[in-house]
Amino acid sequence: MESKSITREVQRVRYELKFRDVKVAAVRATGANMLSVTFHGDALEDFTSLSFDDHVKFVFPDASGASVRRDYTPIGHDAQRKELVLEFALHAEGAATDWARQAQVGMDAVIAGPRGSMVVPLDYDWHLLAGDLSSLPAITRRLQELPAGAKVLAVIEASDGDIREFDTKADLDVKWVKSGEELVAALRALALPAGEGYVWAAGEAVVMKAVRAVLADDKQHPREAMRVSAYWKRGASDFHEKLD
Repeated sequence: MESKSITREVQRVRYELKFRDVKVAAVRATGANMLSVTFHGDALEDFTSLSFDDHVKFVFPDASGASVRRDYTPIGHDAQRKELVLEFALHAEGAATDWARQAQVGMDAVIAGPRGSMVVPLDYDWHLLAGDLSSLPAITRRLQELPAGAKVLAVIEASDGDIREFDTKADLDVKWVKSGEELVAALRALALPAGEGYVWAAGEAVVMKAVRAVLADDKQHPREAMRVSAYWKRGASDFHEKLD
């Protein structure tokens, strides 16, 4: 199979790293295993995030009082209200999960970053979004940002309680699956549309390695128009790795 050429370019933007003191302003369940937390603080007035898969460092104390840092996608920002929304995937255990389950209005935290953005053009002929629960915030934000008529294919691993309706103007075709194995199989069976497309995927490290192989090797999708990230690794904490 011949390698496809691309004409669009991803723009990389860097920011000065800032640590911002914030307080919890609201807590809302967005699924059986997802929790949305809104933070407020004067330091958020100049917060900037230009890409749907940006990452901030969420800094908080664990049960022993030790400082913990974890990566999260800023899913919403309101400069006038000085608010920032992060969405937490609630795992069986972990310091961030423990914090999120106990989050209450008025609690203190620190948000650092993002260090930069990878701005993906909106006008690709099509977009493919794939991942597990940890990818839902980025996918949700991307679908909010894409214009009317944008063609989007999505394959998402989630339990029944975490399946959601997306707020989007895009022409969305979404397939929900129950496991990483089903996610990989669905992508392998998927016929990519004609034209120039951008592929984005994120999730567990072993699954994302298999996803990358399907997309890059089986589908021969150009690396320049693809980003596959390991957001987490089973059995490991504070893990993040870009595979493509």
